[in-house]
Amino acid sequence: MVNLNNFKLTTKIMKNLQLSLKKQWFEMTKAGIKTEDYREINHYWSKRLMTKKYNMIYPTEKDAIEGILSHIDPNYLVKHHSKKFDYNILTLGYPKSTDTERILKLEHKGIEIRTGNPEWGAEPGKYYFVIKHGKQY
Repeated sequence: MVNLNNFKLTTKIMKNLQLSLKKQWFEMTKAGIKTEDYREINHYWSKRLMTKKYNMIYPTEKDAIEGILSHIDPNYLVKHHSKKFDYNILTLGYPKSTDTERILKLEHKGIEIRTGNPEWGAEPGKYYFVIKHGKQY
């Protein structure tokens, strides 16, 4: 008889960050040109990207934006309070799960707070949550 108490079964649940893109940005990302995506610093994206603890500190959109942008090093907040993801799932619009031509699975390389590249859709001088992409699967 096998003693199951000696075996430790661990399963890791992969956490994906799903982002819908417009055609221009999807095609640039698929071609390997665009390596990051930008999301506004607002309450919605703060709740999607940051931990519950962070959102309890800054419960309103105004507090979150002011808290991030007034912080001496906003990337300190992201490093310690961003949710952990394994993959970025990028979709062209909202495709069916079988429409693999409109779905990209990329390695999640982290989140930063900074200005973005205007050639990739960012407004000059505006701060964003910058979602970085790695290799494509």
